[in-house]
Amino acid sequence: MTALAHTRADLATALDGVTGEIAVVMTMGALHEGHRELMRRARERSAFVLVTIFVNPLQFGPGEDFEKYPRTLDDDLAACRAEGVALVFAPSRDDVYPHGAPSITMHPGELGEILEGASRPGHFSGMLTVVEKLLLLTRADVAYFGEKDFQQLALIRRMARDLELPVEIVGVPTVREADGLALSSRNRFLSPDDRIAALALSRALREGAAHGDPDAVLAAAHKILSEEPGVRVDYLALTGSDLGPAPDEGPARLLVAARVGGTRLIDNVPLTLQKGA
Repeated sequence: MTALAHTRADLATALDGVTGEIAVVMTMGALHEGHRELMRRARERSAFVLVTIFVNPLQFGPGEDFEKYPRTLDDDLAACRAEGVALVFAPSRDDVYPHGAPSITMHPGELGEILEGASRPGHFSGMLTVVEKLLLLTRADVAYFGEKDFQQLALIRRMARDLELPVEIVGVPTVREADGLALSSRNRFLSPDDRIAALALSRALREGAAHGDPDAVLAAAHKILSEEPGVRVDYLALTGSDLGPAPDEGPARLLVAARVGGTRLIDNVPLTLQKGA
């Protein structure tokens, strides 16, 4: 049976009787198979899995889709029940920010100023602030995040390390549709034509990752994206596995962000570089 807590007091009461490890999956709702995979991974290790559902206003900038972001609590609860989640915490804005918008927030540092940070100023400060608050409120021992939001995952790991938070951060590989499209709550906003055009993102990443030479990786990915008129690229970047500069050889990451119709999508893949390959 999955319990539901809406307030801090209800959450604290539900957690007071818990023994053993608490595993947390943080979401903004509109749950899909990618979220469910996070829950499954958490359940493999921990008897008590807690899912948070909160659309965080701090990480949405002007003109972004905060108001239209899908809110589907009944369906989300059904998904959590099906995955054996013990507790869902679905707080209000006032419960998370009881004193209004916080005057002190998390600063993401240089890593938060590139890629998504350059395109969405303030996004990562808002994201890290709510993640830190929810880690404390949920008393998490381990927290699971998807690799689709790879920069987010890297920043949360760094925050946990730098602030010595007593929580383990676990990344889970991106879950995709059969045709390769990375699962996202925003996919529901794609028209049928946009849905077809969006496949260029995963196709470009897959083709780029088939090469070893850094120049060839980017050239192959650029070619596919440039051939799809329905995709407006925000960035295509090849980095190190920690989002630092890409090495000539070794583990790396290829990341893309683009608008398809009115929807902004992101995706990434791991790869191994070998200069001259």
